[in-house]
Amino acid sequence: MSDKMISPRDAYGAALKRLGAEHPEIVALDADLSESTRSSKFRDVYPERFFNAGIAEQNMIGMAAGLAASGKVAFASTFAVFATGRTYDQIRQLVARSKLNVKIVGSHGGITVGEDGPSHQATEDLALMRALPNMRVFVPGDAVETERMVETALELDGPVYIRTSRVKFPVLFDENYRFKEGKGVIVREGGDITIIACGLMVSESMKAAAELEKDGISARVVNMGSIKPLDRELIVRCAKETGKILTIEEHSIFGGLGSAVAEVVAEEHPVHVQRMGLKDEFGVTGDSDALLCHFCLTAEHIRENIRRWLKKVED
Repeated sequence: MSDKMISPRDAYGAALKRLGAEHPEIVALDADLSESTRSSKFRDVYPERFFNAGIAEQNMIGMAAGLAASGKVAFASTFAVFATGRTYDQIRQLVARSKLNVKIVGSHGGITVGEDGPSHQATEDLALMRALPNMRVFVPGDAVETERMVETALELDGPVYIRTSRVKFPVLFDENYRFKEGKGVIVREGGDITIIACGLMVSESMKAAAELEKDGISARVVNMGSIKPLDRELIVRCAKETGKILTIEEHSIFGGLGSAVAEVVAEEHPVHVQRMGLKDEFGVTGDSDALLCHFCLTAEHIRENIRRWLKKVED
């Protein structure tokens, strides 16, 4: 894991700008938040292919659907809470049902939006998008994976939801990394327990695993960037090889990564699964570090949770 810190939203903007030069079919839309989502990087170079819908997210999705139906590949960006919640009907009826080439990029995902408060903290967006037929759902574990996900989304035919983050976090992968739809990646080997994470929680899990090693506990860490489709084969393998799985996500424990993993384990190879995330609650206002601590989503919380769990099993 590198000491280099980059925000996924910055990587998204850079990828969109770069791909715009190679693919004239790309158009970008935003809901008056292009500076925050970083779609402004595309806007500044290709203004004739950029559309600001204003504070009218439902209209933005309708415009994106129309452009996609006309042969364009539409990247529609705004805050994740608006991109999935305020526009759900339009996404369902116009985009998902028709399998249109609309790539929805929800910036500022999770609680690390911080001081913007619970009205702006998307903690149920993955559940909403995962439930939609024809929708793929990706959450990058770092900036490099963000760029690869944008490239993959362009190549795929049909709707994609990518969740990006406001905060900067460590770069995990080098430039040779290739993201594959429906595949997770083991970023650290271990035999006592498997931690399956996405987004910022991957680097937190890596930190926790390094500390657990000092306790004599060998924790495997899996970056599950593809929430839907899910790497069922890898999940079952981890269940068989380590016997215990802990999931962690900057999202509700209901309907997101934890639920998806638990469903596979229950159907394929039942083992004990614990889910870390928000527990039937909304976010609160505070800076991002304080909120991660408040909701027990730090490396130290992961470490302590696993230590208690394994000690209980031993007792």
